Amino acid sequence: MINASDLTGVIPIIPTPFLKNEEIDEASLRGLVEFAITTGLQAVCLPAYASEFYKLTDTERLLVVEIAIHQSVGRIKIIAQSNSPSLRTAIKLAQANVVAGADIISLAVPRLFSLPQASIESYLRDFLDAIPDTPVLVQDFNPGGASLSVPLIHSLSVAHANFKFLKLEEPLCAPKFAEILNTTGDRVGVFEGWGGLYMMELIPVGINGAMPGLAVSDILQKVFTLRRNGFDQQAFEIFERVMPQIFFSLQNMELFHYAEKELLVARGLLPNSFCRKAAYLPDESSGNYIRELNQRVLQLLKDIEVNY
Repeated sequence: MINASDLTGVIPIIPTPFLKNEEIDEASLRGLVEFAITTGLQAVCLPAYASEFYKLTDTERLLVVEIAIHQSVGRIKIIAQSNSPSLRTAIKLAQANVVAGADIISLAVPRLFSLPQASIESYLRDFLDAIPDTPVLVQDFNPGGASLSVPLIHSLSVAHANFKFLKLEEPLCAPKFAEILNTTGDRVGVFEGWGGLYMMELIPVGINGAMPGLAVSDILQKVFTLRRNGFDQQAFEIFERVMPQIFFSLQNMELFHYAEKELLVARGLLPNSFCRKAAYLPDESSGNYIRELNQRVLQLLKDIEVNY
């Protein structure tokens, strides 16, 4: 089984590319997975929130994982997101993804409605028990309150050997990350989400890595490597230049989909920026600004190639 220390660096979320008729664009999806492979990243994750998973049927969710597994042929680890507020559905998705050959299963804590911690704990324990031989990454994003408590994270890591990774997406969480790492030891690898926004604060704490969108993943991998190896000045120089694009896009998840795909188009990695409806339709000012930010990212990529 994959251990917590086996996975480090940037793990991008692969967006779901669509044709004009909103069908999944398999050829483009394969191209995105191939880009992650050639960039040298260790793993990719799909279909997550940044993949518009909530607009896909269960069959389509399984399909995009199968396409990624087929394209990767073992060259990169595939993390299969198996989210559902229904435990029964989440387990069925996870088990199907395991059969398909996914390396790791990812599960987001159900936060559609507020639940007591006992309900969340029961949900997670039953899910982990359902796939005991497969490593699991638990993601918790809770805009309405605190994420999983440290005692619960510790308890889960002791009782369930397949709870290997944790992804949190909350601000000002360096003390919490440090406490998690100190409490769980080498049992759980911790990743920062939310586009990589907090990674510079958390790398010195000892996080395994970050899970941003694919379009900036190679840039943030460079930042992670520099920062982790003590080249802080160079890391900040790059991070400060990519941050405006990340920060602007994270104001709204549907805006993120649009900006992410527009940047992938600008980089020659997608033929279009189609998202499934309901989708964000930018006003003229926002659209122009996104394109301006993306052009600045393209210039940054050229500068990295020359200077770093």
